[in-house]
Amino acid sequence: MMEIRKRRPFHDEDAMSAMNDIMFFLLLFFLIIATMSNANIIKILLPKSDTTSQMAKQPLTLTVTEELKYYVNANEIPAGMLEGALAEAVKRNEDPTVVLRIAKSLTVQDLVDVMSIAAKLNLKMVLSTEK
Repeated sequence: MMEIRKRRPFHDEDAMSAMNDIMFFLLLFFLIIATMSNANIIKILLPKSDTTSQMAKQPLTLTVTEELKYYVNANEIPAGMLEGALAEAVKRNEDPTVVLRIAKSLTVQDLVDVMSIAAKLNLKMVLSTEK
């Protein structure tokens, strides 16, 4: 009598472990790039406001920290050179709108000092707040 062997069922294998690695590295890459591309890298506590609006163009950002360190976009500027740095940055930008990000713990006099520099340079200045 002839012996009949049973065939083992065919199982196709999905090699998905390589795909998982690629997806993990892509996710990691995009998270790092998204973190690095944030213009508001300097972390400060902003004053609060009930009304908000957003600007369509990419403005010039001036940040003043609690320690009275001044940053034009992300570049630290000494206090005595702030007016010259703003004038130079405005020359490179066709729309002289400056978004002022000033720490809420600073005094009104600190705000007025910065705004008087903007008035000398005929800049439009917008105060950044948190809602």
